[in-house]
Amino acid sequence: MKTTLHAIFLCFALSALFVANLFFGTVSIPATEVFGALTGGEVAKASWKYIVLESRLPGAVTAMLCGASLAASGLMLQTAFRNPLAGPSILGITNGASLGVAIVMLATGGVLGTNMLGADIQIAGILAVIMAAFLGSILVMTLLLTLNSLIRSHTMLLIVGIMFGYLTGSLISLLNVFASSDNVFAYVVWGMGSFSSVPLQQLPWFAAACIVGLLISLLLIKPLNALLLGDHYAQNLGFSIRRIRTSLLLSTGLLTAVSTAFCGPVAFLGLATPHIARMLTGTENHRYLLPATILTGSVIALLCNLLCMLPAGTLLPLNAVTPMIGAPVILYVILRRRNA
Repeated sequence: MKTTLHAIFLCFALSALFVANLFFGTVSIPATEVFGALTGGEVAKASWKYIVLESRLPGAVTAMLCGASLAASGLMLQTAFRNPLAGPSILGITNGASLGVAIVMLATGGVLGTNMLGADIQIAGILAVIMAAFLGSILVMTLLLTLNSLIRSHTMLLIVGIMFGYLTGSLISLLNVFASSDNVFAYVVWGMGSFSSVPLQQLPWFAAACIVGLLISLLLIKPLNALLLGDHYAQNLGFSIRRIRTSLLLSTGLLTAVSTAFCGPVAFLGLATPHIARMLTGTENHRYLLPATILTGSVIALLCNLLCMLPAGTLLPLNAVTPMIGAPVILYVILRRRNA
């Protein structure tokens, strides 16, 4: 009964925030005009229709999918490494994806989000950025999983992930030095994070990749529950640890890479959302926790996107908003575990 109430609450919050993202923004548009644009009716200004259909609607869908993807990645990493502070950004996986994107955007002048070029060139540029982000995140994830079998201390593994982050950051700084000013500016803007950077034409690519990664994560519910009790227990239940790690690698790498490539290195969503979901559900059973985490991630991402658009005439950077929600949650988790 309690789980059902939580699911109803999250679905209601998700629906309310999704609608709010469509009706509110940096430009004030009457509610009747927004409704007309969504239903194909007459709109007083063509610019209003463009804003609703080409900016707010893709932004809301992107926020929902990106939040779900990063939240699921964070939960899987925290379970796999048995570390409450594990997450795509803390362990350096987001940094690996960022390095891949930096190589394409700074060294070769990638065309992610460019609408001035031909369709074939634009799609090739999008795929190049996504593949680079995927390879970067997979590389870091592979190193972490390899070290996980050698380093018994989860705290030390966390430090290794942070060192990976510093290393990729230094490589990105070197690329910035030798890149053109236009490419550097494009990369800096991308690094601020935004759910509004996925045009309607690119949304199917983004949605398909996120849904595939989320479906893989849902198929890992039983193995993740087994991992909570340790690798030996999971093996005794008939699970292949190598197969589980490979599936985690693919799912987490895909979700992190796609989210980072399109929306930038979004901070704290992957780290804080699983803890918020645990507080809501009061369980570690992934049968309930993983769906709740996915829904919670979408809710928080939609809330952050709404907060970014509320100031009239100004669009705030996403990474200026997400720490306001994520940082207090992490501090609370640290203090609670210290006093436990």
